[in-house]
Amino acid sequence: MSKAEETKKVNKSTEILKRTDIEKRLLKTNKNESENVRIIKRILLYIEPYKKYIYGSLGAAAVSSILSLLLPILTGHAIDKIVGTGRVDWNGLIMILILMIMVIAVSAAGQWIMNACNNHITFSTVRDVRKAAMKKINELPVSYFDKHPTGETVSRVIADVDQFSDGLLMGFTQFFTGIITILGTLILMLTINPLITLVVVLLTPLSFLVAAFIAKITYKQFKRQADVRGKQTNIITEMLEQEKVVKAFSYERFAEEIFNSNNEELARTSLKAVFFSSLTNPSTRFINNMVYAGVAVTGAISAISGRITVGGLAAFLGYANQYTKPFNEISGVVTELQNAIACAGRVFDLIDEEPRRPEDEDALILGQIKAETDDEKIQVRAAGALIGNISFTDVCFSYTRDKKLLQNVNVNAGKGQRIAIVGPTGCGKTTLINLLMRFYDVDDGAITIDGHDVRHLTRKSLRRSFGMVLQDTWLKPGTIRENIIMGKPDATEEEMIAAAKASHAHSFIRQLERGYDTVIGEDGGSLSQGQKQLICISRVMLMHPPMLILDEATSSIDTRTELKIQNAFAKLMEGRTSFIVAHRLSTIREADCILVMKDGNIIEQGDHKTLLEKGGFYSTLYKSQFEG
Repeated sequence: MSKAEETKKVNKSTEILKRTDIEKRLLKTNKNESENVRIIKRILLYIEPYKKYIYGSLGAAAVSSILSLLLPILTGHAIDKIVGTGRVDWNGLIMILILMIMVIAVSAAGQWIMNACNNHITFSTVRDVRKAAMKKINELPVSYFDKHPTGETVSRVIADVDQFSDGLLMGFTQFFTGIITILGTLILMLTINPLITLVVVLLTPLSFLVAAFIAKITYKQFKRQADVRGKQTNIITEMLEQEKVVKAFSYERFAEEIFNSNNEELARTSLKAVFFSSLTNPSTRFINNMVYAGVAVTGAISAISGRITVGGLAAFLGYANQYTKPFNEISGVVTELQNAIACAGRVFDLIDEEPRRPEDEDALILGQIKAETDDEKIQVRAAGALIGNISFTDVCFSYTRDKKLLQNVNVNAGKGQRIAIVGPTGCGKTTLINLLMRFYDVDDGAITIDGHDVRHLTRKSLRRSFGMVLQDTWLKPGTIRENIIMGKPDATEEEMIAAAKASHAHSFIRQLERGYDTVIGEDGGSLSQGQKQLICISRVMLMHPPMLILDEATSSIDTRTELKIQNAFAKLMEGRTSFIVAHRLSTIREADCILVMKDGNIIEQGDHKTLLEKGGFYSTLYKSQFEG
């Protein structure tokens, strides 16, 4: 690494630490703060790294606004150059017109720079918010996704952030120029005629009062709209992902009714939100027109009495119009910001979700664990290997507090042993696997690998030590090659083909038009369930993991292919500790130990022959599949 790269890395780390410190400081709970204030603080936190662009935007807005404020003065001077018929100062008029063109050009350039800065601030902020949301999604425990619909989460990261982006961009674009225009026109009007300026100043605060009243109402409506839109996204996502199930059960009409009901609710909430927000502009325009009328009448009286020239009155009317116009824009921005704040609040709720239990600072890396006394173990572990002794000791776990599942489960699996888990649906078979992989942590007791509690191991090293083939297949959009080498991206062509041959997937892949380079859609596209499962098995065959978990790994495969794959699995499991979850008991006859579960308890355990001779629950299950 070069010195420049090292410096860049240090600066980035410093920036992250600084930002974390700022976040902790800003996010301290203050009971006196409203929800809106807390959300705005969070938004400012994300905007803070782009301060130089804010300064650039402010500078460009100031230049653009100040120059645009010169136009009414120049217009007034131009009018005063036309005294009457035949009495026109053409030289002076032409010079003023040239100056006006130059002012307009520079003002337009300032407007362009301001918009460029605002776009950079907005879209960079939105990018950072989405990164934070995605980072949090990766840190959330599996239990979060058990309780929250997928579509709702997608809606927060996509739709709500887009709404937040629109509001933020409008705020930056119109708020800066509006404030500068108001201050500038106020100063210039005071220099022209303080009395008329007083009329303007006394009437314009009514715009803010009306806008604030409407904004308070619209925030609740926009928040409700965002919630209903999230539900709609979830309904659409669920129906699209389960399209085959919907069609198989002729559920189309019911699905359409559910969608229509939600769509009607969204229409109602959107109509209320838009209705209240649309009141802002006409209300403030009405007040601003009153201001303009007051200025015109007062100015006309002053012009007749000779206290102001006609050109001065024209300039003043121009300034009055410029002064009141930002109030319309700012009131519109405030309304739009209510929608943005409501959407930002939903995204921040996701970002603030409690993450999974953090890893210990001294968490061990499985396979590189330092041993205590035994010289042989020290040598093996120093080489990056692991033994594979797995123990469940008095393990208790439940998904919800009011419903117990696993109770005092005890299991011991030695190196290279094949442990099968059987039992009726809902007895806790897959839950054991989830605990072993640390998708959930035990409520009580402990799970150890080679004597080390899995809670004291890094999740990455733990999960990379297991190869998993599940009943539910998972394939990503891309080529078959990319799906097979997912766990081992540096695999050679020969290694990949050997793994596919071992899983008996090579024969059907070879028959496809582009072979391993065939592109498949989401979740396998047009491939059969059996073919998808063979690709998932190929993925595990390629990795040669130290330990194996097979959860109904051949459930979608024909009997003939299953027998061949079982032989391949038998070779793969040699010397590897393996857990096999199965409903077809014929696949587990050769297991070293069979755990029979019922209602969260292990009621029997032993090998196939012993359990049959015992004549208990396993024997009944086995005979129900092969007798009668």
